Amino acid sequence: MRVQSMCVAAAVFGVAVLTVAANATFAQTVAQGTEPKATEQRPPNGEAGKEKAKKIDEYAEAERVLGGPAANPECMWLGRHVVRLLWSNDLDTAFRHLDLYDRFGCPAGHIQTAFRCVVRRGEPDRKGDPKVVQDTIEGRVNNCWINPNTDPVIAPPAAASATAPSQAQ
Repeated sequence: MRVQSMCVAAAVFGVAVLTVAANATFAQTVAQGTEPKATEQRPPNGEAGKEKAKKIDEYAEAERVLGGPAANPECMWLGRHVVRLLWSNDLDTAFRHLDLYDRFGCPAGHIQTAFRCVVRRGEPDRKGDPKVVQDTIEGRVNNCWINPNTDPVIAPPAAASATAPSQAQ
């Protein structure tokens, strides 16, 4: 009878130890701010999903408008990066990226026309939030990369004075 009561006591003690250990692990997980399965499950249409869909649409639009190697994702990424670096006067880094751009077989002339488009649009409005200014530069580079020939028409001074009405009558 004594052996039986020792076995029951050992079983109860084992269950108590396992219960305390499980509660301690759960408490530690809750204290860290994570739930047991929260890291495995993510919402499919979260912020990352929207960003990925935007990138896919961007590349599809470039393929439709541009065609050719300038629409390849690696050429677009490197090319736009080079144009942004040129705009910010980081020429050393821009030339290093340009070497990579050439190594991928991307068209060098497209960088020239995209950068010309960005430069012709002029300096963005520096009044206000710097983040908005950066978004404006990003938007200009992206627009000029996809369609570099839509830069604003800048009339030469001679043409502007020829169309002005004469003052002497």
